[in-house]
Amino acid sequence: MIVADGVGKSIDGAAGVLTILENVNLSIAEGETVAIVGRSGSGKTTLLSLLAGLDLPSSGRIELTGHDIGVMGEDARAAVRAGGVGFVFQSFQLLAGFTALENVMLPAELAGLDRPAERAREALQQVGLEHRLNHYPTQLSGGEQQRVAIARAFAGEPKLLFADEPTGNLDTATGARIIDLLFDLNAQRGTTLVMVTHDNTLAARCKRALRIEARRLVSPWNTTLGSEYTDTASSPSARACSSSASGSASRALTIRSAPMVSPDCAAKAARTRSVN
Repeated sequence: MIVADGVGKSIDGAAGVLTILENVNLSIAEGETVAIVGRSGSGKTTLLSLLAGLDLPSSGRIELTGHDIGVMGEDARAAVRAGGVGFVFQSFQLLAGFTALENVMLPAELAGLDRPAERAREALQQVGLEHRLNHYPTQLSGGEQQRVAIARAFAGEPKLLFADEPTGNLDTATGARIIDLLFDLNAQRGTTLVMVTHDNTLAARCKRALRIEARRLVSPWNTTLGSEYTDTASSPSARACSSSASGSASRALTIRSAPMVSPDCAAKAARTRSVN
């Protein structure tokens, strides 16, 4: 489903060329759960953006769902993502002029699916925001905005979900619920999960954990030896996973299917909608 071959990323800065990643090689199969870990500033989010086709590598080749995205234009890459790729970003990527309900409805609307409002309500209920349907992003807390972004990803039941610190701004109880939903999505729907996290306990629940060190990917990584990357005792998933891990796979999702679109497609749709 995802292949990276000799991938590197460098940017030009005032002090010269800054190399963020070099010679990254990986392969992620359909249905896998993979965590990408490493120190702050190690390039984890950059790698996630490259794998999703939101940014282009300086060198190497990336294949996403069978497409060589390095030779594609932005519109073509966006079309690939719209075909079943979901996102949960630290920066939320919500549309300011849309309510929570409208933000979550957008993927189904763009795909022309029926009952987009019903799908969105169910997704928002799953993350505990059924009382915030008509609130705009500026009227929501950071944690609530993150839950809206997660609901938007869940509502599409994507074949592939990229998540950047999905529980980073959530309290313990909500973090536990989101963690269970992420792994339920994988267990029940076969969704491939690729997550960036500082949380060793969350990483340990994944089938594989890959560590970025000195601009390169190190695999495999023993999650029990990675305490230097996070305070696992205080993280939401560390406190929650011990009680929820055994039962997460047995919980059935009630969210109906709707394709996920990337934030760039969503923004384009929003502009079109505002004109019409």
